[in-house]
Amino acid sequence: MQYETLDHFLNTSQAILSKGPVALIFAEDDVELEGTLHHHLKLGFKSVIAFLPSEFTLGDALSARVHQVTLTCAPRTVVFDTVNRIMQAAPGVWIYYCYNAEYLFYPFCETRSVGELLAFHSEERRQAMLTHVIDLYANDLITFPNGVASDHAMLDKTGYYAHTRHDASGKPLERQLDMSGGLRWRFEDHIPYERRRIDRISLFKAKPDLTLLPDHTFNEAEYNTHACPWHNNLTAAICSFRAAKALKSNAGSTFDISDFCWNRSVPFEWDSRQLLDLGLIEPGQWF
Repeated sequence: MQYETLDHFLNTSQAILSKGPVALIFAEDDVELEGTLHHHLKLGFKSVIAFLPSEFTLGDALSARVHQVTLTCAPRTVVFDTVNRIMQAAPGVWIYYCYNAEYLFYPFCETRSVGELLAFHSEERRQAMLTHVIDLYANDLITFPNGVASDHAMLDKTGYYAHTRHDASGKPLERQLDMSGGLRWRFEDHIPYERRRIDRISLFKAKPDLTLLPDHTFNEAEYNTHACPWHNNLTAAICSFRAAKALKSNAGSTFDISDFCWNRSVPFEWDSRQLLDLGLIEPGQWF
């Protein structure tokens, strides 16, 4: 279940990519890599594919269940190029992508599989699902200097904002929003403007003419919408240590940040009910 290159995988992966949903996990480093893979395996993806450098190794239990493709996820465009190539090889298949130290949560995920989630979403004639990237961070940066602590994770319970998205001419785009909040909002001086958004279309149905763009949007407008025209749809969240890792590993920000916690921080309960109660995910018509 190991592939030397992306080409090697694509040339031998017809069966793997023939039935979804498929999870693509991109390892930028080895922080929380195995925890990320275990989490997504539990959600019921038909296949979990890890893209990781050759020097990274997984335990035997994971190696038996995860397809491993040797890939260095830098520069950042490599991830988008890889998703697009896999999309072309898997038309009609639901695909999910994220990075290590990120965890997908959706309504009722403790008792319902991701396949059930997407079956209902498909019945509502939706081919993509909005996910909000909710920043997680360690409660103590002295004990956990890289900002990552799965057993002591915090998140912001407020401070999330939606702004109408506009096209190049300034015209509002129907049912499209730019979302902000979390660490990217509170420490925006250290975050490039184009990377402050926390909306991502992480779950989508592949088709030949679809392209994932470097800003986590698609070339087809309907894929970027948060709901259909007639009612609210399901949304999900990716709870992510990625921003915390970046802020504490970057020399330009690490010395300016002694603590991520503020008066709106709460412990993350690793439960979809908390995210529902905070309004960070939406059940739509799924009960």
